[in-house]
Amino acid sequence: MNWHVYIILCSDGSLYTGITTDPVRRFHEHANGRGAKYFRGRQALCVVYLENDHTRSTAGKRELKIKELTHADKCILVTNFGKGGFQELTPEPELVPKLT
Repeated sequence: MNWHVYIILCSDGSLYTGITTDPVRRFHEHANGRGAKYFRGRQALCVVYLENDHTRSTAGKRELKIKELTHADKCILVTNFGKGGFQELTPEPELVPKLT
Protein backbone atom coordinates (compact mmCIF):
# COMPACT_ATOMS: atom_id res chain seq x y z
CA MET A 1 0.00 0.00 0.00
CA ASN A 2 1.24 3.50 -0.84
CA TRP A 3 1.67 5.81 2.17
CA HIS A 4 2.03 9.58 2.13
CA VAL A 5 3.65 12.08 4.50
CA TYR A 6 1.88 15.44 4.62
CA ILE A 7 2.06 18.81 6.33
CA ILE A 8 -1.06 20.89 6.94
CA LEU A 9 -1.01 24.63 7.56
CA CYS A 10 -3.26 25.50 10.52
CA SER A 11 -5.23 28.65 11.27
CA ASP A 12 -2.82 29.59 14.08
CA GLY A 13 0.19 29.38 11.74
CA SER A 14 1.37 26.03 13.06
CA LEU A 15 2.26 23.12 10.80
CA TYR A 16 0.81 19.67 11.47
CA THR A 17 2.64 16.61 10.12
CA GLY A 18 1.00 13.24 9.59
CA ILE A 19 0.85 10.11 7.44
CA THR A 20 -1.99 8.47 5.54
CA THR A 21 -2.88 6.21 2.64
CA ASP A 22 -5.45 8.73 1.37
CA PRO A 23 -4.34 12.39 1.66
CA VAL A 24 -7.59 13.88 0.35
CA ARG A 25 -9.75 11.92 2.79
CA ARG A 26 -7.40 12.65 5.70
CA PHE A 27 -7.31 16.39 5.01
CA HIS A 28 -11.10 16.52 4.97
CA GLU A 29 -11.21 14.58 8.24
CA HIS A 30 -8.90 17.14 9.84
CA ALA A 31 -10.81 20.05 8.33
CA ASN A 32 -14.13 18.70 9.63
CA GLY A 33 -13.01 17.91 13.17
CA ARG A 34 -12.76 14.15 12.71
CA GLY A 35 -8.97 13.95 12.64
CA ALA A 36 -6.32 14.39 15.29
CA LYS A 37 -7.00 16.10 18.61
CA TYR A 38 -4.40 18.67 17.51
CA PHE A 39 -7.13 20.37 15.46
CA ARG A 40 -9.32 21.16 18.45
CA GLY A 41 -9.08 24.92 18.72
CA ARG A 42 -7.40 25.38 15.34
CA GLN A 43 -8.53 24.86 11.78
CA ALA A 44 -6.82 22.89 9.01
CA LEU A 45 -6.37 25.37 6.15
CA CYS A 46 -4.56 23.44 3.44
CA VAL A 47 -2.00 20.78 2.66
CA VAL A 48 1.27 22.59 2.02
CA TYR A 49 3.59 19.59 1.66
CA LEU A 50 3.20 16.04 0.42
CA GLU A 51 5.58 13.12 -0.09
CA ASN A 52 4.37 10.03 -1.97
CA ASP A 53 5.47 6.44 -2.46
CA HIS A 54 6.34 5.45 1.10
CA THR A 55 5.79 2.17 2.87
CA ARG A 56 4.10 2.37 6.28
CA SER A 57 7.52 2.04 7.90
CA THR A 58 9.31 4.70 5.84
CA ALA A 59 6.36 7.09 6.16
CA GLY A 60 6.42 6.79 9.95
CA LYS A 61 10.17 7.35 10.08
CA ARG A 62 9.94 10.37 7.78
CA GLU A 63 7.06 11.80 9.85
CA LEU A 64 9.21 11.62 12.98
CA LYS A 65 12.14 13.32 11.22
CA ILE A 66 9.90 16.17 10.08
CA LYS A 67 8.33 16.52 13.54
CA GLU A 68 11.84 16.96 14.98
CA LEU A 69 12.44 20.01 12.75
CA THR A 70 11.98 23.53 14.06
CA HIS A 71 9.08 25.57 12.73
CA ALA A 72 11.55 27.61 10.66
CA ASP A 73 13.04 24.47 9.11
CA LYS A 74 9.57 23.12 8.32
CA CYS A 75 8.79 26.42 6.57
CA ILE A 76 11.93 26.01 4.47
CA LEU A 77 10.89 22.45 3.59
CA VAL A 78 7.42 23.64 2.58
CA THR A 79 8.77 26.62 0.61
CA ASN A 80 11.18 24.39 -1.31
CA PHE A 81 8.32 21.99 -2.06
CA GLY A 82 6.54 24.83 -3.85
CA LYS A 83 2.98 24.79 -5.04
CA GLY A 84 1.47 21.67 -6.44
CA GLY A 85 -0.25 18.52 -5.47
CA PHE A 86 -3.27 19.75 -3.59
CA GLN A 87 -4.79 22.69 -5.41
CA GLU A 88 -8.24 21.08 -5.17
CA LEU A 89 -8.03 21.20 -1.36
CA THR A 90 -7.39 24.93 -1.34
CA PRO A 91 -9.97 26.50 -3.64
CA GLU A 92 -8.93 30.02 -2.63
CA PRO A 93 -5.13 29.88 -2.08
CA GLU A 94 -4.94 33.66 -1.80
CA LEU A 95 -6.78 33.36 1.53
CA VAL A 96 -4.12 31.08 3.01
CA PRO A 97 -1.61 32.99 5.17
CA LYS A 98 2.01 33.10 4.04
CA LEU A 99 4.49 30.97 5.96
CA THR A 100 7.06 33.01 7.87
